[in-house]
Amino acid sequence: MKYYSKTHIGLVRAENQDRVWTGTLGENEEAVALVVCDGMGGENAGSFASQMAIDLISERIKNGFRSSNNRNFIRNLLITSVTAANSLVYDRARADADKHGMGTTCVAAIVYNERAYIINVGDSRAYHIFEDNIQQITKDHTQIRRLIERGQITEEEGKTHPQRNCITRAVGASRDITPDYFEIDMESGDILLLCSDGLHSYGDDGEIAGIIINNPLHKSCDLLIDYTLNNGGRDNVTVAVIQC
Repeated sequence: MKYYSKTHIGLVRAENQDRVWTGTLGENEEAVALVVCDGMGGENAGSFASQMAIDLISERIKNGFRSSNNRNFIRNLLITSVTAANSLVYDRARADADKHGMGTTCVAAIVYNERAYIINVGDSRAYHIFEDNIQQITKDHTQIRRLIERGQITEEEGKTHPQRNCITRAVGASRDITPDYFEIDMESGDILLLCSDGLHSYGDDGEIAGIIINNPLHKSCDLLIDYTLNNGGRDNVTVAVIQC
């Protein structure tokens, strides 16, 4: 498996509150994990939250994964890693007035034996790119998504809606959290993309897929960052890709 990642501050923000981690797992490094977090909070609180979360989640995944793990174990490993990070960030936010209200989105995946195990909280996304298609796997936890599902606005209207940055679920925002969990089959040549909203909020899914499909994978992260910057670069942007 080939995998790459990159994060960029963008052209407007004073600080990069995104974090990304990728690494191999298992005795023979036959599995790969990817984690993307996008922090929120005043001053440096967002970057503090995303760093705390990604450190804990990646450490628990590295220490907990074994080649003998079955599907249910991997699912529980991802869920307990994210819920543990939620408790850590939540408790720190309550203990430190300067960090009050901080939190972070999170999307994480383990790819093993031609299967992807994916978990998310917030609006950082996972996409499955196969043949010439792109499919969003995760579901945004945002006020905009709620309005779209109720039929109150369209997808197109959501892109410019004043509440488009309103997150309804985040790591550390409340004492308890319920992440969404997904599994998909990954055939040879399939690609999994994880990204913060700095990519998908300012780009088109079809154009994103085209960049990945029509270029060598090792160039895709740089090209996706350039694509976002050319569209204004109004947010931090983070991408991670893996190909079976």
